[in-house]
Amino acid sequence: MPESAWKFLFYLGCWSYSAYLLFGTDYPFFHDPPSAFYDWTPGMAVPRDIAAAYLLQGSFYGHSIYATLYMDTWRKDSVVMLLHHVVALVLIVASYAFRYHNVGILVLFLHDISDVQLEFTKLNTYFKARDGSYRRLHALVADLGCLSFSFSWFWFRLYWFPLKVLYATSHSSLVSVPDIPFYFFFNALLLLLTVMNIYWFLYIVAFAAKVLTGQMRELKDLREYDPSEAPNPKPSKAE
Repeated sequence: MPESAWKFLFYLGCWSYSAYLLFGTDYPFFHDPPSAFYDWTPGMAVPRDIAAAYLLQGSFYGHSIYATLYMDTWRKDSVVMLLHHVVALVLIVASYAFRYHNVGILVLFLHDISDVQLEFTKLNTYFKARDGSYRRLHALVADLGCLSFSFSWFWFRLYWFPLKVLYATSHSSLVSVPDIPFYFFFNALLLLLTVMNIYWFLYIVAFAAKVLTGQMRELKDLREYDPSEAPNPKPSKAE
């Protein structure tokens, strides 16, 4: 529960800030993704409000690599999660260094909302059986959160992400800057991110199938090991 509480607060704050940048300022990147590359030049200045978001997110994913290895609960997808954190950190650092920060804010906005809902749902799942008593309100909120999380994962990461981000980086960037540097490097990492999003969506589909067929009556994270299973040992600091 402490792990989920910490992540919920972090993702909620970061997503709220990125939503403010995209909808509360003059940045048009959500409604007009190709504008992320309008007037793009090497070494262009990074606005302070975007730089602040990058500093916060970069420090978090740097910590997350360590946390996944030594602090967080080891799950069936922990190796993929570790790869995700490495890819995310490389994208954050490289996009800042090579001035692809405009589209980077859009990437962060489209991904953080699902994590907010995931951790919120997990918290209510833990709370519903607190102190040995069943709490119907938390159970209802967890069920609704699960539905909302599943929909938002598909809509934000598997629909809007290709429609807005991949379209802008793979097509619009070449229209605005025909010789834009590191084109294949960034698009390869973004495509890898898409593959990982599809991988985790398969967990969501498997979860929904078990609920609909009556194989699962209580919400449960399918990534977590059952007590009867022998989880892979976590790396130790001494290794």
